[in-house]
Amino acid sequence: MGFLRITSTRETDEELLALYRNSGRADYFGRLYDRYIPLVYGLCLKYLKDEEEAQDAVMQLFEDLVPKVLKHDIHTFRTWLYTVSRNHCMQILRHKEHAVQVEFKSGFMESDDVLYLLDEEDDNSERIQALQHCMEKLPEQQRVSIIYFFHDGLSYADIVDTTGYPLARVKSYIQNGKRNLKICIEKACNIE
Repeated sequence: MGFLRITSTRETDEELLALYRNSGRADYFGRLYDRYIPLVYGLCLKYLKDEEEAQDAVMQLFEDLVPKVLKHDIHTFRTWLYTVSRNHCMQILRHKEHAVQVEFKSGFMESDDVLYLLDEEDDNSERIQALQHCMEKLPEQQRVSIIYFFHDGLSYADIVDTTGYPLARVKSYIQNGKRNLKICIEKACNIE
């Protein structure tokens, strides 16, 4: 399978990234991305549960990242790529016409409770009204970060770029916002 080739080069990830940024030559980014194709494919397969869709996602990610990588200050490429890949898969799942059951393990993604709450196909009008009410009560930074992360599927880095909030604050806004939403919704819906 073509996706499982691994290239061995002497350049580090950071060196290849710098070469790409300085020259604009996509082959440098291609060599860097090739190193992670097996990992990206495995992640996409885990989420999408279909080999062809996972392969398509790997190729689409490469096309999307060629210009995007120039706009981000990436400190650890592997971590950044993982986050971007996960978010890409989540967007694919979100945009499918039919509902897709995805099993999220607690601790694997911090979005377990909030993804359920933000599910646009949830037909529980009481929960939807409670969510809207509670979102309005959140401090602006928490509300904005929650919407970007859970609804729009942006990574932490994307939220930092979009809002100008520091990375540590974005993580904090999401954690605190998630906790505040859960408490508020439980009170509004009288959930024990």
